[in-house]
Amino acid sequence: MEQKPASRITLREFKAISHAISTYEDLTVLNHHLVEGICKAFNIKACSIFLYDDRENQLFRVVSHGLSETYLSKGPIIVDDNKNREALSGKVVFYQDIENDERVLYPKEAMAEGIMSMLSVPIKYHEHTLGLLKMYHSDPWILHEDDQDSFCVLAAHLGLRIEHTGLRNFFEMVKAAAGSLPLRMMQGLAL
Repeated sequence: MEQKPASRITLREFKAISHAISTYEDLTVLNHHLVEGICKAFNIKACSIFLYDDRENQLFRVVSHGLSETYLSKGPIIVDDNKNREALSGKVVFYQDIENDERVLYPKEAMAEGIMSMLSVPIKYHEHTLGLLKMYHSDPWILHEDDQDSFCVLAAHLGLRIEHTGLRNFFEMVKAAAGSLPLRMMQGLAL
């Protein structure tokens, strides 16, 4: 008889994570608390947040929880093949069997780390994929559809927050630069 997946995300956990994304002032602290909280709340091995740099066509790890330094330094995550292109296209990618899935970039390193399955959820802002929220499980994982949907909503919420923070930082830089202009040049500027 086939094992039915059980939903792991409760409304309480969803609300707590969603509230944190909405209210934290410091995005770095939020990211650290988010990956740690996901690991604890959903009893998974590890979690990471990656951002996509379209100029270098590479994913850069922003923060991780539960992974060794050896695994984290395994190599770059270049997006020039199909192994990460699928997730960056905006699709959720579930790797149920890391050892035998050809889409996995570093399968031997993942197995040595004790990773058996992985979920990769795009962090999106509108239709643009900003990065990936990756969750790693040390057991074979049978993912419930409701959990996948919840992770997608949380990742979209995080994408909105990342975009907002980037725009706010840009505005602060413009404001600081404008503040150093001579007064005669600032006439009519509403900063």
